[in-house]
Amino acid sequence: MTDIAIIGAGPAGLSAAINAYARGRTSVVLGRSRETSFIYKAENIDNVLGFPGLSGREMINKFYAHAESLDIDIHHGRVLQILPMGDYFSINFDNEVVNAKTIILATGIVKGDNIEGEEDFLGRGVSYCATCDAMLYRQKSVVLVGDSQEAEADYELLSKVVTNVQWVKSGALKVVGDNLVRGLETKDGLIPCDGIFFVKETMPFDSLISGIELQNGVVAVDRLQQTNIPGVFAAGDCTGWPYQLPKAVGEGLVAAQQADRYIRAFS
Repeated sequence: MTDIAIIGAGPAGLSAAINAYARGRTSVVLGRSRETSFIYKAENIDNVLGFPGLSGREMINKFYAHAESLDIDIHHGRVLQILPMGDYFSINFDNEVVNAKTIILATGIVKGDNIEGEEDFLGRGVSYCATCDAMLYRQKSVVLVGDSQEAEADYELLSKVVTNVQWVKSGALKVVGDNLVRGLETKDGLIPCDGIFFVKETMPFDSLISGIELQNGVVAVDRLQQTNIPGVFAAGDCTGWPYQLPKAVGEGLVAAQQADRYIRAFS
């Protein structure tokens, strides 16, 4: 079991990992590849003290080089779910289990807007994890929404479990139903179904870890980057404005220090 699982491999996550290392803590970084970062695609970054004029790619590569020089454990993939288990957390990372004493959320902003009805029917027919929920739809019809490689893998899984699955890559407009999902409205018409699986690069926060408190659509934290769930901290863009690289790096540092204090207090 690792001391700190860091969800996200951007500036906030790597800063947290480096500072966890400085405190003598073991950590694992679970996140998307660097090429998916908004910063990686930036032409020029001028607001990082001491590093003017670098491109986003150059900046991110420097962050990775620093982390890799310390042999920090970085894995690229998608975190599907985080389950509090009492005195530790169990993480579903691309269908493999990772256990950690504490969590630092550094996922950045959730890419892709929700469609109408998506949040309303979460847990009542809307799901973000085929591996977690496919068995709930045996002998039923579902729709899969997404166009990534993960969507292809989820389609193959659902095809083996449910009676019928339709794959919609674009054009989803609205989730419809009464108490439960009854269909997906698309630009081509209504698709009747019993469940809808959305595949997104970043899981919505309240689907990723049940009970996390949100404020204006982002993770609510205090000055010490603590969330409402003991042992769970958050840093960077997932905590809201300002969406700036130096802020993310600083919050990653604070989150790692507080995770260290939390472990010492309850060890």
